[in-house]
Amino acid sequence: MKLALCNEVLLPLPLAAQCEAAARMGYDALEIAPFTLADDPTTLDETTARELRATALAHGLKVSSLHWLLVKPEGLSLVTDDAAVRRRTLDLLRRLIDFAAACGASVLVHGSPKQRSPAPGQSVLGATVRLESALAELAPHAADAGVTYCLEPLAPFETPVINTVAEAAAMVDRIGSPAIRTMLDVSAASHSEHEPVHEVLLRFLASGHIAHVQVNDKNRRGPGQGETRQRPVLQVLKDMNYDGWVAVEPFEYLPDGPGCAEISAHHVREIWRALP
Repeated sequence: MKLALCNEVLLPLPLAAQCEAAARMGYDALEIAPFTLADDPTTLDETTARELRATALAHGLKVSSLHWLLVKPEGLSLVTDDAAVRRRTLDLLRRLIDFAAACGASVLVHGSPKQRSPAPGQSVLGATVRLESALAELAPHAADAGVTYCLEPLAPFETPVINTVAEAAAMVDRIGSPAIRTMLDVSAASHSEHEPVHEVLLRFLASGHIAHVQVNDKNRRGPGQGETRQRPVLQVLKDMNYDGWVAVEPFEYLPDGPGCAEISAHHVREIWRALP
């Protein structure tokens, strides 16, 4: 298993200290939120990417992926009817695709609930159609960069646009590009899916739709910090010989960020070692 940690968990530590801590805890990589690197991610460039990659490698880590792509700057949207805003949003995502490739990341995770949710007066269907159009426009750029762009299904309390893996997979199929796929977040799926999360994972791994997995608890804490059973999920990954990244992404950090990260890594690794 290749285990990554979403790096915002270790803020406000500087990047080198994040890498040192993550390596010590047993992680293999960091999943990077661009807003943790720059107040304005539109300034991220190849030089910054090379520096990020070198810092991670100096601590024995890789950069697995990017996520939380549209947190900053404010005011972005892929579903707006404002052409200038849509263009700025797509321009940033193209830049982040290039940034991911330059720092060695293989995956971008597109969650960004606010930036895909309907604007006032806009329907869910209208927002969904615009989101699909935007991802289709990004697909050739992601393919050229050699990265996989994953649409993340999110819980209904975050957005009404794409809540289940089946909905995301259907959009992926309509777009029809190998560079556009989906992923599974255990917490979000625990809120959205009508069947056990591990069964959803099995079906869409087998179909080739899922290219990334994030582990956490339904209560939005780290794996092992609630009632959500991670073992069935990890068993599916092992049985299916999944070779992608498994990223720890809590949203509530108990007792604090580093403590949560360490507990999570220990819990996941301990389960994995015990699997048949």
